[in-house]
Amino acid sequence: MEIRHFLTLDSLTREELESVINRAAYLKQHFRKNYAEDTLKNRVLGMIFEKSSTRTRVSFEAGMAQLGGHAIYLAPSGSQIGRGEPMEDTARVISRMVDCIMLRTFEHERIEKFAEYSQVPVINGLSDSYHPCQLLADILTYTETRGSITGKKVIWVGDGNNMCHSYMNAARLFDFELVVTCPEGYDPDESITARNKNYVTMERDPMVAVKNADVIVTDVWASMGQEDEQIQRLDTFRAYQVNNELMLQAKNDAIFMHCLPAHRGEEVTTEVLEGPQSVVWEEAGNRLHSQKALIEFLMR
Repeated sequence: MEIRHFLTLDSLTREELESVINRAAYLKQHFRKNYAEDTLKNRVLGMIFEKSSTRTRVSFEAGMAQLGGHAIYLAPSGSQIGRGEPMEDTARVISRMVDCIMLRTFEHERIEKFAEYSQVPVINGLSDSYHPCQLLADILTYTETRGSITGKKVIWVGDGNNMCHSYMNAARLFDFELVVTCPEGYDPDESITARNKNYVTMERDPMVAVKNADVIVTDVWASMGQEDEQIQRLDTFRAYQVNNELMLQAKNDAIFMHCLPAHRGEEVTTEVLEGPQSVVWEEAGNRLHSQKALIEFLMR
């Protein structure tokens, strides 16, 4: 049987992505009713973290436990990768011991190399180029809140980073309009932009970009590994803060999303983060259910 990995959203077809999201919604209903599932009984997920995390670790580990399985956590300094072992060697060893592997890493090429040598499914828990697991949760959240995202207008505000790249892929796969608004010099990757050019447009002025928007999404201005750029980015991105004034330019029923953690008073104000249009807490919780459904899909 062919091994299926989840390295970007393009690893699955739209129909497969929708089936995962529908299954996630079902698992969420059961979770709230305290119904037990054991679809991953006796299955083991290996979790390798080269970048630290809160939501990614807790959601994957709790998800495996809730479905009857087990997760093994390897910290950034807790594996031989941290001591220089090649990715392909680690992949060949660990994939002989577990049923699925989640890797949170730096360069996307590292996870591609890992998947090439793995004998079990590999999930991208985040790389410098993509964050596809977050998009599963985001699409689930929008579907629960407003229905189908197809044909809607989504605005990405801020850095053209890994989250932005995954939203660009999502726009093509789920057929919605994405407007990216960011300062010059912080545009998303040109090759990813070109691949999604029929669904993505650029607009420098955030006030113009958010007109008639259904969704406004942002992320921190300085991601992990960019801490030395923090002061410079604070000044460069100041006009791209999501605040009440910006939200007023969108549709009255527009929602606000953020993958978290948020830097209140920087990329988003507390008023927006805690406001009635924010769905960030449900969005964060949906990481649990969407990843449970994803692991089921890859292991079946």
